[in-house]
Amino acid sequence: MTTTLYSTFDSPLGELLLVGEESATAQGGTALASLSVPGQKRGATVQDDWTYDPAAFADITDQLRAYFDGRLTRFTIEYVTRGTDFQQRVWKSLEAIPYGTTTTYGGIAADIGAVRGAVRAIGTAIGANPLLVVRPCHRVIGADGSLTGYAGGLARKRQLLGLEGAAPDAA
Repeated sequence: MTTTLYSTFDSPLGELLLVGEESATAQGGTALASLSVPGQKRGATVQDDWTYDPAAFADITDQLRAYFDGRLTRFTIEYVTRGTDFQQRVWKSLEAIPYGTTTTYGGIAADIGAVRGAVRAIGTAIGANPLLVVRPCHRVIGADGSLTGYAGGLARKRQLLGLEGAAPDAA
């Protein structure tokens, strides 16, 4: 049976909840399963059988600190990926969006070979992303340039895009 570990991290977005599993291949020994912000739609909540272990997340929190300080533009964190094939295709596309740039739901559709009419399904898959910040769903915006949908709230999306210098209205 896999042990579920958790910790918290104080960030500019509020206290992040980090959830992971022990992994022999992950740098630092923990693969990240979830990163939630306070008040997040469908965010993780601590369960009784989870183990609080901040040391298990030392490498991950070092990367988060560097990201929020503007010193890291690409995470090298091993993830626990659970989702449908479609979700995983969408999430892989998210991971390819470069720091400091944005794309649209239609752009994701084109990237994964889905029809343009699939943007609603793509939005649903993005909304199910359990790894806010590190799997950069905040970099997906509306076709008209508007900041649309973010499980952590539009204010946090604007804050992340501002940190990355990705949008003129993100400050």
